[in-house]
Order: sequence, then structure tokens, then C-alpha cells
Amino acid sequence: MTMPLMRPKRKNPVLRTRQMNLPPWARGRVALGITAAAAEGRFELQTCEDCGTVQYPPREACHKCLSPRLHWREQGGEGELISSTTLHHSNDLFFRERLPWRLGLVHLDAGPTLMVHLHGEVGEAPARVRVGARLDRAGQAVLIGFPNEGSAHMADDKMLREMTSDPKFRKALVTDGKTEVGQAIVRALVKAGADIVWVGHAEPWKKMGGLEDITALPQVTLVPLDLTNGRSVSELAGEIGGKVDIVINNAEVHRNFGIGARRGTDVAKAEMDINYFGLLRLAQEFGPALKGRSADGVSGATAWVNLLSIYALSNFPPHGTFSASKAAAYSLAQCLRAEMRPAGIRVINLFPGPIDDEWNQHMPPPKLAPSALANAIVKALRDGVEDVYPGDVAQEWLERWRDNPKVLERELAAGG
Repeated sequence: MTMPLMRPKRKNPVLRTRQMNLPPWARGRVALGITAAAAEGRFELQTCEDCGTVQYPPREACHKCLSPRLHWREQGGEGELISSTTLHHSNDLFFRERLPWRLGLVHLDAGPTLMVHLHGEVGEAPARVRVGARLDRAGQAVLIGFPNEGSAHMADDKMLREMTSDPKFRKALVTDGKTEVGQAIVRALVKAGADIVWVGHAEPWKKMGGLEDITALPQVTLVPLDLTNGRSVSELAGEIGGKVDIVINNAEVHRNFGIGARRGTDVAKAEMDINYFGLLRLAQEFGPALKGRSADGVSGATAWVNLLSIYALSNFPPHGTFSASKAAAYSLAQCLRAEMRPAGIRVINLFPGPIDDEWNQHMPPPKLAPSALANAIVKALRDGVEDVYPGDVAQEWLERWRDNPKVLERELAAGG
């Protein structure tokens, strides 16, 4: 049974801050299929379309019939642990700082035999286990053997916490606390065990509903933050940037209509100023501080979360300029992910469908409740994924986009 994680001691500021050493991250292009699935929380292996063989490691052709017709298919992961070992020495800088480390060989019921990292609750061989794929600190997929039935504190396992961004005992910044979504995120983080939650408030003179409720929570502190003002972002970064472990950027401006139904560019500029340039200002000020603390103990800086939109994949004309601003933010978030990866900071992008808020009042259900979106963010942090598509609309939109982006564009232009 995993012992529950105890609250870490406050760091002595005189001691040095340990810098991140990434685990081995080199992968062949074929093997990146496992990483692509793990980034969305799935465990997939190559399956031959001709003979049905499930194979590992990934190859260009089926090892049984030599067919090149290989497709990635999701696996249940059930199998038998046939042997295990514990490393007490390693020449790799990442692992030598985290020893001892358990590894095992698992024979999957689907066929192949895998070498996996072992969760601390997995017993000695032989034992039934469930294999799952997670992203390591380098952003590459690794395979982990889990017990079939775990304890309530499984997420506190030392090895698993290295692979995820659990909010427990961590300090988070939520950039906009005025909206229902922001307030739901704050409540979800507090429920997940966050130590401190700083909540951005751009216009403190406005009395917004719900703010009093969340500020009554002992973990919550309101802070001035206006993403349209570079000085505001810089001053807050100077005050708390060296303490934040998780940044959740939920600030956005959302307006309806496309191009011809609106005169001028003022609204589009306002959307870009928050949705795109706001993210850029935030990343420039808070990014370096996060990268500098990514290896700072069990509660070091670990994740950056961006609230994007499923409209970023393909423009939704009734919300045309908003879609364009989110597409720009999506591209910027990919750049941010590349720059954060050498420090082991995970960048998580959320692509929700229509949220049940003031800007989607006339849109028929299904719509995503703010609490459901907040729970999706916490789950993404705990599971260590990179891309999340919460809600029925987002899942359907994603499936159609992957099938044929051009067909989806035509369907949306026709109003459906």
C-alpha cells in the first residue's frame, strides 16, 4: 500500500535549487505513435491489419507476416508480471537521483512482452498487472505496470508523481477568477489538495458574483492580474513567480459573430489581446521561473494549462474571430510546449466544446458545465496528459476533424 504523501517542509532559501535532468528521450519516428496516444491518456500498440498480430516494440512491418499495414489500436493493458528487478545504480543523471527504481517484464494477454516501470503497489512476480502509458518528464511515452486494484493513495507513489502533475501540496495560479469557469477551477484545485491558489482579478472594482465564496476558502488569495497590461503581469511574476508550481490560464474574451456582421476590428483586437497576447505576456514572465524550479523536490514546478477551444481546430463561423484567436493561441501553446520541455514542465491544452456560460446562451445542448471543465483540468494534471477534449461536442468535433478536416470545414460553413 502506498503511504500518503506528507506535506513537504518549506525549502531553505540558502540551499541550491536542483536543475532538471531529463530521462532518456530519443525515440524513432515509428515509436512516437505510443507518445501521441499517451498524450491523450490512451495506451496503444501496433496491430497488423492482415494477420491481427499486436506487436511491441514498434516496427515498420509486422514481425510475423511482414505486412506494412500496421495501425495503432488502444489496448486494455491486462497481463502477467513474469519478472522484476530493482535498480540501485544508474549512470543516467535522471535516474541516479531517483533510485531505487523498479522495472519488470509483463506478458500482455494481447500477445507481446513489455519492459515497464512498476508502481510501488505491484507485488513480486508472478502477479496480474495492468499496463498503462504515461508521459515522462521529457514528454515521451513510457509504460507503467499498475496493480489491478490499488489503494486510495496510489497517486502518491514516488515514481508516478514524477510522471504526473498532481495538484496535491502544490501552489497554483488561476488567471481569471471572475468567471464561473475560473471559480469552478479554484474549487476543484482546493478539493484536489492544492496548498495555495492565487486567483487573478483584472478589475477589482467590479463586484462579481461568486468571488466572495472562493475567497472565503483559506487556500485562496486574490491577486491583481490584467493580461492586457504587461506591467501588471510583470509585477505579479516578480511577487509570486518563484513560488508558483502550476499556471492555469483560463482568461479569455469570447464574442459572437464572424467578419461581415461586425464593423471595425476593435472586438477582434480585444479577443487577440487576451486570448493570444495575454498568453504570450504570461509565458514571457512566468515561464522562466517555472523552468528554474522544475526539479525542486516533490512539489516543484510542474505544469502549464491553457484553456483553448475546439474551435481552434477548425473555424466556427458564428464565432469566427474568437475561433481565429484561439487558433493563434493553439499555435503559440505548441511553441511554449517545445520551450518548456527541456525543463520537464508539461504544457496541457484543453479544447472544450461550447461551455454553459453567457456567450453560449442561445446554443442548444449539449454544453459543458464549468464544474465538468474544472474536473477535466484536475484529471489531466493527475494523469499527466497533454491534450484534453472535454465534452460530447468536442469529442465528436475531434473525430470528424481527424477523419477529414476539409469535410468538417464545409459542414461548419453550412451551419452544422
